[in-house]
Amino acid sequence: MSHVSRPQDPTFSSHQFIQLALDNQVLKFGEFVLKSGRISPYFFNAGLLATGEMLSLLARGYADALAEQIIAANNDGNEQELVIFGAAYKGIPFVAATAQALWLHHGINAKWGYNRKEAKTHGEGGNLVGADVNGKAVWVLDDVITAGTAMREVVEILEQTGASVAGIIVALDRKEKGQAEHSAIQELAATLAVPVRALVDIDDLISYLADDHGAQNGQHKDATQLAKMQHYREQYGV
Repeated sequence: MSHVSRPQDPTFSSHQFIQLALDNQVLKFGEFVLKSGRISPYFFNAGLLATGEMLSLLARGYADALAEQIIAANNDGNEQELVIFGAAYKGIPFVAATAQALWLHHGINAKWGYNRKEAKTHGEGGNLVGADVNGKAVWVLDDVITAGTAMREVVEILEQTGASVAGIIVALDRKEKGQAEHSAIQELAATLAVPVRALVDIDDLISYLADDHGAQNGQHKDATQLAKMQHYREQYGV
């Protein structure tokens, strides 16, 4: 039987999210070989954001960031309908939960949809599910942008259906150089000429290790690990 406890209001903070991610093995410190061949001192697996608590906190983070963007646009006289889009597969539960969080916490009734990895050949067919994005400016949600390849594919799918990208929000920004001196997120922001935001980045992870948050859990607080993170940031960071 699942443990029952009184849920708390999941107001998002980077330190709270990092602590929860560590507690649930979503975020790990150690040594991990990336596809690029780099030895990373940390690893983030969004596929393990598999509890109501974690998904609620992440969705609140996305919702708060989106609400901030919409309020700023409305204040500038650019009132707009909010349409959000989840990049398959991990982005699908993220976008659904975020639509709920936008309504519950900000009173914003966002439309939402997502893409299929493979086009459906029967029924309604196509690559897209959910809100009609034709002619709409869409905010895309994803977990981490590494090389940016998957996100460019999503942008291409949206553009083929007559949509444009208003911006992108990811859970984690590694702030790492790609083949050139810029990160994948910086390259996407420049290419698409849209804002690309992250809820948490490597600087937040370093700050977490450097301060007193979570000091009760010794495995999270390690001076050697902090030094490795700082060195990695200096070596590969943008």
